[in-house]
Amino acid sequence: MSARDIFHNAVKTALEHDGWTITHDPLALEFGLGSLYVDLGAEKVIAAERQNEKIAVEVKSFLSGSAVSEFHTALGQYLNYRLLMQEQYPEYALYLAIPVSAYDSFFQLPFVQATIQQHQLKLAVYEPEAKEIVKWQS
Repeated sequence: MSARDIFHNAVKTALEHDGWTITHDPLALEFGLGSLYVDLGAEKVIAAERQNEKIAVEVKSFLSGSAVSEFHTALGQYLNYRLLMQEQYPEYALYLAIPVSAYDSFFQLPFVQATIQQHQLKLAVYEPEAKEIVKWQS
């Protein structure tokens, strides 16, 4: 497994504060050559359950020098994870967790908004310092 994203624990705490029960940390997805892990950050997973809703959350920090490169990586992971989850965990909805700073800037660009709509990305926007989810976008 890869290292956890810097905001893994902040998002995990934010989900718990939002009423979710953490059920997997990480959620393993089998693909024939091994496992992939939906992550709370860069490469680990948190799956959470609230009432009858089940979600898996891939956490990203968007702290690297290139938001475009990080977005490309996040999008590729999201699409691959969603495909595997449709087969292995069809009851789970996949969310990409992003910090509010990235959401308010990079994620407002027309190209990024069009990509989100085209690929039907679900977002969980979080505030890392306050450890809270500030917006759910489905």
